[in-house]
Amino acid sequence: MKKGVIILGSSNSNGTTKSIANFISTRTNFPIIDLKTKKIGEFDYEFKNRDDDFLPLIRHIVEEYQIVVFATPVYWYAMSGTMKIFFDRLSDCLKTEKETGRKLRGMEMAVVCCGCDQELKDGFYMPFKETAKYLGMRYMADMYCVEESGLPTIHEDEVESFLASIKDGHSVLS
Repeated sequence: MKKGVIILGSSNSNGTTKSIANFISTRTNFPIIDLKTKKIGEFDYEFKNRDDDFLPLIRHIVEEYQIVVFATPVYWYAMSGTMKIFFDRLSDCLKTEKETGRKLRGMEMAVVCCGCDQELKDGFYMPFKETAKYLGMRYMADMYCVEESGLPTIHEDEVESFLASIKDGHSVLS
């Protein structure tokens, strides 16, 4: 299996999204990087935040892993603010860190998210899919878990399909 990493983008390092990230981690041996423990500023057109944790983190990711699983809660029908800032900072890889950005090409991406609604609203995955397409990454799979009583609802068949796609490199998506 290819080496992968889980990027946790929640404001709660011990919440429901972390629970599902832990579950996936135990099944894949992918380490979890908690963005809340990193100092990552929002995108700056003058690139004044070059000394924060983003550039060393993204360099580490592109050098060490082939698969990135983004784990985010659903906040107001979208990815978390923490995750959005990380995605915005990918612009650094297009402007000043082009060598790092080019290394994203060919990598694989998957998304797992947790929310309170019984069904995820249409369009949630669009920023992930379009980012993958723009960067030349392969979008492999996504999975939505409903939070009930502080725990994610895990459907074994969905989990197995999700895990198979990231383990075997076969996208379950059209």
